[in-house]
Amino acid sequence: METKGKEIAFTWPKGFTSDALHIGLRQKKLDFGWIVSDVPAAAAGVYTLNQFCAAPTAKTKQLIKTNHYLQALVMNSAIANACTGEQGMQDVQLTQELAAKKLGISPELVGIASTGLIGAYLPMEKIKKGITQLAQTQNTAITSAILTTDTVEKTICMTSEIAGERCTFTGLAKGSGMIHPNMATMLGFVMTDCAISPEALQQILSELTDQTFNQITVDGDISTNDMVVCLANGQAKNSMIEIDSPEYEEVKAIYHHVLETLAKAIAKDGEGATKLVEVCVKQAQTKLDAQQAAKAIVGSSLVKSAIFGADPNWGRIISSLGATTIALDPTNVSVAINGHVVVEHSQAIDFDEAMISQTLKNEEILIDVTLHMGTQEAKAWGCDLTYDYVRINATYTT
Repeated sequence: METKGKEIAFTWPKGFTSDALHIGLRQKKLDFGWIVSDVPAAAAGVYTLNQFCAAPTAKTKQLIKTNHYLQALVMNSAIANACTGEQGMQDVQLTQELAAKKLGISPELVGIASTGLIGAYLPMEKIKKGITQLAQTQNTAITSAILTTDTVEKTICMTSEIAGERCTFTGLAKGSGMIHPNMATMLGFVMTDCAISPEALQQILSELTDQTFNQITVDGDISTNDMVVCLANGQAKNSMIEIDSPEYEEVKAIYHHVLETLAKAIAKDGEGATKLVEVCVKQAQTKLDAQQAAKAIVGSSLVKSAIFGADPNWGRIISSLGATTIALDPTNVSVAINGHVVVEHSQAIDFDEAMISQTLKNEEILIDVTLHMGTQEAKAWGCDLTYDYVRINATYTT
């Protein structure tokens, strides 16, 4: 999906401010902050399918579904506020009320996002104090305040002329482990000053999530707190983008680039990961078949381990593909690793194993699988499975 938009250095769109602090949820790092719009912004969201949906995620989902607008997002790391019962929801509501009072807006316009340890309660005295200290600035500290086991910040900023006005689209995300979204923990936020109706924004996000965030996997676990929220405040003053607007496809293409970039950044920063893995399944009978096949391969522990060991073990790729229920011909599948064909007609061909093994030491790995069943294709992203993944997760609570 091509876009005329250009990537630029990180900047907040018109009418957006932000701030972040260290309030003591973590030992040293930034752990609390917000993103604020000068005016109510059209809001869209996609959320975890985990049945133990965290209180902040459930509340924000309800707000967007009911009101379709938000003006602020308050975020914290270190504590997920999941499996915390009625107290957890009360803490969310109090956070909303305190932030709303400081900003002079309705609590119904304040969304909440949390990530961190499941089962722990928010220390509300620290939250209360933090809200009093937050300011409305142009700093970018929030991009690091939402991180947990991440090793890098994940951001992207694009600009494009939409309906005669220059619009900015700014995205940030966190996610490293517990990544198997339907939705990854995975938080993502995209702000724009483009005027987009809530209906158009939700349709764009829902459709593109299936092609981006829902196509990444690190460890096969679905978090309680997964959430992606898009806000569009219209401060660029372009004419409103509706689903039937001529500019709709261009706006959608920009969001596709932003969301895919953030999704790939999460996959690349998987806990302990040393390599980004992209699986492209081509000539599938249906789009869903292609998506399921690509994700099954990239999520296979055996495939991930082979990639860590630079082992061109194509049998693991075929095996993970065959374990799916997609339509395929077991006698006619092709596989290529980093552009080098290793399987044709579901059988090995002569290839230079040492040479392909050397390419598997690259930081980015591409696996192409051709099914010869139709015209549909899809991609999925993941990472290798390393010793460090086990080390990180064996000691997470300490």
